[in-house]
Amino acid sequence: MFERSMDAYDTIVIGSGPAGLTAAIYATRANLRTLVIAGAVPGGQLMITTDVENYPGFPHGILGPELMELWRKQAERFKAEFVDDNVTKVDFRSQPRTVWVGDTAYVGKTVIIATGANAKWLGLPGEERLKGRGVSACATCDGMFFKSLDVVVVGGGDTAMEESLFLAKMCKSVTIVHRRDAFRASKIMQERVFKTKNIQVMWDSEVVDVVGESKVQAVKVRDLKTGKDRTLDVRGLFVAIGHTPATDVFQGHLKMDRGYIVLQPRDEFETATSADGVFAAGDVHDVHYRQAVTAAGFGCMAALDADRWLQKIAT
Repeated sequence: MFERSMDAYDTIVIGSGPAGLTAAIYATRANLRTLVIAGAVPGGQLMITTDVENYPGFPHGILGPELMELWRKQAERFKAEFVDDNVTKVDFRSQPRTVWVGDTAYVGKTVIIATGANAKWLGLPGEERLKGRGVSACATCDGMFFKSLDVVVVGGGDTAMEESLFLAKMCKSVTIVHRRDAFRASKIMQERVFKTKNIQVMWDSEVVDVVGESKVQAVKVRDLKTGKDRTLDVRGLFVAIGHTPATDVFQGHLKMDRGYIVLQPRDEFETATSADGVFAAGDVHDVHYRQAVTAAGFGCMAALDADRWLQKIAT
């Protein structure tokens, strides 16, 4: 047990996407003194999302950056404090926990990690320019914008199969471009793809460019065996080659699996990590759903867990 210190925050939230800001709202509403270390580029992946049409409460959709601005204003309304910079070092061994931003140390009785995960991209000349304008890494988020249109999916794992099957339900056609002559995906996922009539596969091929000024007009594909290029008249490019969790700074401090933080539920704390009093929320541990609404749900859970943990150690 320790005394409340004016220098120690009740909770430090690392990250400012849907998970982090929801955690901040719930923590401050529970009267916890809360610091949000938002990152040098605050807001998470929704900051590069143009139209969000699947978040509840916005029947006409909302721009990703606008949604994140509203979220932040709500957290600020309840007196959450913000530092718009990146965490550079942590120490979870002692209590309270210490989190550094450069040379500045912040102390918190609990920590909620909500740093998210970033989609891996192809590094194509036109890819960055056309993100949110036909280039996407999330079929569930953006698929409806391509109803009755032709699209390309890049990848060969389960994620690529899932994206392709989801898109096939609404798109005119889906072309999977894969560098090898066989998928890495599970057999059952492959079978579903091969049985879907409007999905075709281009083996031993890679996407070398995406064409368009304000939106995707075509995708250039190279046959790796012949070296010949072919231009596909499509309106969407979905990159499904994996995600990279933003967890480098936590390496050696928490249990991880392929870079994702492993949750270790115990004592009714569902978002607990391997470090006592440290919780995780959203894409930083969630390898399955990766949606704004599920990240927000995990943020709520982590804040409630942090509050209950503080109550437990105070008794």
